[in-house]
Amino acid sequence: MSSKSICSPSESSSSTKSWIVHGIVAGAAIAVAVGARAYLGRSKNFRSRVVGIIPARFASSRFEGKPLVNILGKPMIQRTWERSKLATTLDHLVVATDDEKIAECCQQFGADVIMTSESCRNGTERCNEALQKLEKKYDIVVNIQGDEPLIEPEIIDGVVKALQAAPDAVFSTAVTSLKPEDAFDPNRVKCVVDNHGYAIYFSRGLIPYNKSGKVNPQFPYLLHLGIQSYDSNFLKIYPGLHPTPLQLEEDLEQLKVLENGYKMKNPKILTFTFVGYKGRP
Repeated sequence: MSSKSICSPSESSSSTKSWIVHGIVAGAAIAVAVGARAYLGRSKNFRSRVVGIIPARFASSRFEGKPLVNILGKPMIQRTWERSKLATTLDHLVVATDDEKIAECCQQFGADVIMTSESCRNGTERCNEALQKLEKKYDIVVNIQGDEPLIEPEIIDGVVKALQAAPDAVFSTAVTSLKPEDAFDPNRVKCVVDNHGYAIYFSRGLIPYNKSGKVNPQFPYLLHLGIQSYDSNFLKIYPGLHPTPLQLEEDLEQLKVLENGYKMKNPKILTFTFVGYKGRP
């Protein structure tokens, strides 16, 4: 399947909604504070400039060429881009890739593309490299996974607003209720928090895991949605944190932050819950 055969001009949001599955339940934004006051200042336009970056690569050990997979006549990356464009908090949206096929495809349906190196180890590093190549300066970077054709624009807006409302927060991600059928799926990342709202752990396994080995239908298990946003200054620091044992074992980037001694706070605000990483005491 060539990229040209599945790329098409962007459709209106109304027609897009005809196939999009809705019903995302109350979510949460997880905000990370790691001594942000040391280098962040407040202003009237605090974190007002926001860019969404969709990192996409063709080579993948699990699913090669996944961004170009045809979904109802359009590639997955286009579906993701169209949904992301509906977010009201984004000033700009770009695709970051190291593959010419993906770049050509995205340009055909009207997306701005930033070419990045093949050496990027993950989406965070690709976003960081793309940010450095953008002509304009941005305060917040939203990392939107290219394989999220059903992404809700409200989730994007939620993680952005979490950072804009919290001066000490420099990182955010989202969680929502876990469906029972996804409890033992390792591709569905789970999250647990303590009584005071601090995140304890993320895992590909079911957490908490009771002694019966079965899902407790009464327990509010949390599912990580995979979208992340960063203060642009923190994004330069985050990829430089050393890999950690739990991060490598679970293959989850956010564990690198927890293992380096930072905590996540979870105060409830309306339908969203904002969780912040706090610096070590």
